[in-house]
Amino acid sequence: MTEPEPARQPGAPNQPVTGERAAAAIESALADLDLSWESPQPGSYLVRLDGEHKLATMTWLIAGTHSLHVEAFFCRQPDEDHARFYRFLLERNGRMYGVHFALDQAGDVYLVGRLPLSATSAAEIDKILGCVLSYADGNFDAALALGFASSIRREWAWRVKRGESLANLQAFAALANPQPPHDHDGRDDGQAQAGS
Repeated sequence: MTEPEPARQPGAPNQPVTGERAAAAIESALADLDLSWESPQPGSYLVRLDGEHKLATMTWLIAGTHSLHVEAFFCRQPDEDHARFYRFLLERNGRMYGVHFALDQAGDVYLVGRLPLSATSAAEIDKILGCVLSYADGNFDAALALGFASSIRREWAWRVKRGESLANLQAFAALANPQPPHDHDGRDDGQAQAGS
């Protein structure tokens, strides 16, 4: 079996992309994107992607010998309704770029991908990180509503009982508190307005 030929940097046909070149390109791209990141070891970068639904998606970019590994934690294994939860994620996998949903041995969910080292251009790093953020943030509430509905209801009830803030649970208001408010006649607000 022959060793695969090293990837070549776009625009530089005679210069193969090595792990060192890829690492330098990643660092340059991250600096240009003004993202919060750290490099615990050469060629490995942990990037923080701030979201609206998922507070932060911590994403690894790891420049290997022949490929760029991308990995981000999405959520822990679901508590319930596993079939619907996994179907929801699998249906999205076919429409995704660069990464896909996958499980680890514990059943926790990650976004993972493997790209050629030539994908370490600034534009491609920006694109793949944008995809990770979009997939993590855009699917987070719906996935939690499927796999953690009972936990969300318990958390909602506990916070209401203690007078705690419900601000970060508002996306689940219909799930956690499905009964519409009632007026003094015992009719819900929609009925009261429709009857007036």
